[in-house]
Amino acid sequence: MLSVSGARGIVGRSMTPEVAARLARAFAQDLLDRGSRDGTIVIGRDGRPSGADLERAVAATLAVRGFQPVRLGVATTPTTAIMVTHLGAVGGIVVTASHNPIEWNGIKFLTARGAAPGASDAQRIIDRFRTLEGDDAKPPADVAAARDESAATVHVERILAQIDAAPIAARRFKVVLDSVNASGGAAGRLLLERLGVGVVHLNGEATGVFAHTPEPMRENLTDLAAQVVAHRADVGFAQDPDADRLAIIDETGRYIGEEYTFVLAAEQVLARGGGGKSVAVNLSSSRMIDDVAASHGSRVFRTPVGEANVVDAMRQHGCAIGGEGNGGVIWPEICLVRDSLSGMALVLSLLAQRGQPLSRIVDAMPSYAIEKSKCAIRPGLAQRAIDVLAARHGEAQLDTQDGLRLDWPDRGAWLHVRASNTEPILRLIAEARDKDSAERLVREAQSVIASL
Repeated sequence: MLSVSGARGIVGRSMTPEVAARLARAFAQDLLDRGSRDGTIVIGRDGRPSGADLERAVAATLAVRGFQPVRLGVATTPTTAIMVTHLGAVGGIVVTASHNPIEWNGIKFLTARGAAPGASDAQRIIDRFRTLEGDDAKPPADVAAARDESAATVHVERILAQIDAAPIAARRFKVVLDSVNASGGAAGRLLLERLGVGVVHLNGEATGVFAHTPEPMRENLTDLAAQVVAHRADVGFAQDPDADRLAIIDETGRYIGEEYTFVLAAEQVLARGGGGKSVAVNLSSSRMIDDVAASHGSRVFRTPVGEANVVDAMRQHGCAIGGEGNGGVIWPEICLVRDSLSGMALVLSLLAQRGQPLSRIVDAMPSYAIEKSKCAIRPGLAQRAIDVLAARHGEAQLDTQDGLRLDWPDRGAWLHVRASNTEPILRLIAEARDKDSAERLVREAQSVIASL
């Protein structure tokens, strides 16, 4: 899988040290073509057992081409992005398959701004990689690369410079954090402790052997929900393997999910800034953000899925915050990638400021029901689905930036159908004022797609 979100494959098959080396060669050559010379490139990995071999292949390949690799070892994607800017590096590479199961691994690229490459830049790297696909040469021998052990501290200090920790510490919150035995554990725990929060840490050791299916969805977080109740905690946080996504459990043990993560974070950022600043979010995210932004006099800009697209819109419109409904918070004061630590800090700041339990804050927000589904993809299916659904729903507002989004503002409903950037599937997401209506939109779309 090659897309604006990077490269992912099955370990030992489509993702091997040889493939990782070719991806690193493509990235390095792209930097050289654009004038970079003798620069530092920061490398992090999400902790999967397969990541060490891929990291070595990447570091050796970069060194052979004249760059200075700096290895962070197991580190989150946002931590790696922060270290790119902290060290004045020319770029970064993260060895991760994000939320994908353990049999997957992959490569994410970072620019000198600590952001994912934009669509055109990512395509240029992909095209260069494809010219190398016939080359199965073994990666160069491992090199003695510099190591930096300060990354988690640098990340946390950057957040603490933007968050007033005193009100949070005064509330003596208790948090249950599930780091899924991956990269988010060290930095996540350090942040919470520095905020004066009591921490119950689940799956905090970065063994890379996931304690449960790693995508932070309701069905995978039943133990976290139970532990929040058992420990009488104020909130539960769940990170994905590279810790760029955050899902939330309220104090009652209710999975409020990933859609609320960005909305809660945006509420706090907009309230802190007095409102008025705009927000960027992708087409697959809940319309809750439209209601929250409107309450602060802010405007929402919608983008294709992929954090690089959101960041492009943030830069273009001077947005105070951006994100995605998959639990991704992009707070430009910290970094230009999704960051679960930023999300945790902003949610705790909101709880401290409001003096209310999380369940009450969530229940007071505009409420919609969202339904997500997927189906296997085959050549041509995505475009045929878009054409047929657009023709069937001429009454809806159409957005074709990324697949097809159909909007019915008077019904408070929308449907988004698009090919995934990270898996060989077609994604279907619908939202409406009630669960039955959202499910109906998805079922109708599935029926149409099944007939194609």
